[in-house]
Amino acid sequence: MKTETIAAIASAMTNSGIGIIRISGEDAFDVIDKIYRSQKGNNLLSKCKSHTIHYGHIYDEDEIIDEVMVLLMRAPNSYTREDTVEIDCHGGTLVMRRILEVVLKNGARPAEPGEFTKRAFLNGRIDLSQAESVMDVISSKNDFALKSSMQQLNGALTGKIKEIRGKIIHEIAFIESALDDPEHISIDGYGENLLIIIEKLMQKMNQMIASSENGSLLKEGINTVIVGKPNAGKSSLLNALVGRERAIVTDIAGTTRDVLEEQINLNGITLNIMDTAGIRSTEDVVEKIGVDKALSLVDKADFIIYVVDTSTALDENDEKIIDAIREKKAIILLNKSDLIQVTGEDEIKEKLSGADHKMIAISAKENLGIDVLEETITEMFFHGTISFNDEVYITNIRHKNALIQAVESLKLVKQSVENGMPEDFYSIDLMNAYEELGTIIGEAVEDDLVNEIFSKFCMGK
Repeated sequence: MKTETIAAIASAMTNSGIGIIRISGEDAFDVIDKIYRSQKGNNLLSKCKSHTIHYGHIYDEDEIIDEVMVLLMRAPNSYTREDTVEIDCHGGTLVMRRILEVVLKNGARPAEPGEFTKRAFLNGRIDLSQAESVMDVISSKNDFALKSSMQQLNGALTGKIKEIRGKIIHEIAFIESALDDPEHISIDGYGENLLIIIEKLMQKMNQMIASSENGSLLKEGINTVIVGKPNAGKSSLLNALVGRERAIVTDIAGTTRDVLEEQINLNGITLNIMDTAGIRSTEDVVEKIGVDKALSLVDKADFIIYVVDTSTALDENDEKIIDAIREKKAIILLNKSDLIQVTGEDEIKEKLSGADHKMIAISAKENLGIDVLEETITEMFFHGTISFNDEVYITNIRHKNALIQAVESLKLVKQSVENGMPEDFYSIDLMNAYEELGTIIGEAVEDDLVNEIFSKFCMGK
């Protein structure tokens, strides 16, 4: 069955040095033959070798549109495993649109979002988890997220899923064979052996599920709230972390009324930082809204940075903050360490009533102790380092849910064995686990799900 030839602008739609128009499908070479002319008049790129680059011009009939380089890739050695042509032109938005119009006029149709990657999946070059990681690579916010996405693109998750599925299908095949030929294949004591295998598989999958918390932080960033009473130095800390004057800093208490949001890269991980209004009792209606919003954000945050003004005594506002962060993942900064100290660690520890929060002496104004804070945050979330040698981080909620469902199915197998149920009961739940894992890599997956996944891709990818 002949597939339609698709085309799209594959580079960003902004003025830049180079623009790329990608064409893929059985008529890709016919299309380029109609619109390309070389300086020597050799127009038929369809006669040229694969993976060669050609200099010339794109024409709309007799009108020159642009000076270009054209890259030829013949099936199956291309991104989509189809005949593919990429036109490198000047990166103006107008010229890219004009070339795309000419391409479409001569036999291609506009590609849907993600359709090139969708074809790579449908043509078997990559599986579904690898396809999803393509967009993760593009949208990576930090070094760790990029490494994790590249791992999955290179098949790290695929390998682990296929290994688990291989062991499950082996047990299904054994059970079916034993039931069909009981004279030659004994299943005496098989249940006990199956329990050992299931326990090991569940352990592996549970480790992958547990990695999703770190995986989410890697991909989306750590939602971090800076909290403290007015004039504690929260805005000065934000400015120190961001490296510029992001927040207004004055000696007037209550300067920050609303939430200031900033995203920073810290030792390779992303912090989504929110600087909040100083927490205190107030009759000011606007300031009170800011205080309420700050307390609400504390409740939802992944991580709290509590800034204490050590040049003043603790008061009821500090006690309110300490109560709010007691059970949260938090760090306490003893700010204004360059001034005479009135409040120290001992007073705060007494108020914490046993909660173990790391305390660091800093001066946000003088930029002292900020490096220690950065190192401590990395250690708190990732124990100082993230290993990409063996561990695969689950960063996709769809993958996590499929793993959870597969574990639940294996729990039912375990229950059947322990309850002395017939062996054919094992096969049903083993197959359910096998199929759930298959949805991660795109085996036995519904067309609607595939379409939904690729609809979220950017155009031209």
